[in-house]
Formats: sequence, C-alpha cells, structure tokens
Amino acid sequence: MREADVPATLAELECPQFTQTPWAPAASERRVAVISTAGLMHRSDPHFGFNAADYRIIDRERNEDVVMSHISTNFDRTGFARDLNLVFPLDRLDDMASDGQIDTVARYHYSFMGATAPQAMEATARTLATTLIRDEVNTVLLVPV
Repeated sequence: MREADVPATLAELECPQFTQTPWAPAASERRVAVISTAGLMHRSDPHFGFNAADYRIIDRERNEDVVMSHISTNFDRTGFARDLNLVFPLDRLDDMASDGQIDTVARYHYSFMGATAPQAMEATARTLATTLIRDEVNTVLLVPV
C-alpha cells in the first residue's frame, strides 16, 4: 500500500511507547508461534463477526482444514488460495527448524480478524500472551494481512 493510500484514521493512530527493552532468545532456543491477522480459522470454527476482538486457534495438525473468513469483497484471497504460507508461513518455519535456525515450531498458532481496532483486542491479546508463555513459546511471528 502506498503511503498516500493509507486512510487518515490509520495514519494518525498513536504508536505505543515502551519503557522496557524487549528480550530475544538466541535463535537456537526459539520456540515459534504464528499470529496472523488474516481471519484464519478451521472450517468447523465459528466465523469472525464484524469488529471481532477474539481469535481462532489454528492446530497445525489440522493444517489442511484452514480457511479464511475475511468478509470484504475488496479483499483478494487469490494468494491464500494458492499457498497458505503467504499468510501463515508454517512450512517456512518448519524449514528453519530443520536447518537449525530455530529450535521448534509450536503446535498451536493464532489468527485475529485484522480489520478490528487494536485497542479492542488488547485484553484478548494479553490473555493470549499468557497462553503462549504456558506453551513455552518465546518468539512470535506476527503476520499482518
């Protein structure tokens, strides 16, 4: 997207300020999970509603069952239909784990509906962070769509 095409409401969003420096483990110690804003879900999951602040759990053992639930007629799903890795790069992470670039890839990954205001998702994101910590995930690949 060109800068000129960014809606004023997005361009004027206040960026968060952080008081702490983030910590990152050595690559060989990273357990990675993906969080996407592509509105992904398993076919049997409930669809996302308008301005949904919740997420869907993507169990990688059911990877063939992943569908996209974006409802906008202006959203092009062609790339997703051809290759899930475009919006949910689990195969690339598996390659990195096989090559020793990262330690492991988590079984569970997560997807939000990207058209929702970030402030509306904050409480849910904090709950999800606790879930990721319990799963010993120490690195998240955020894939905004």
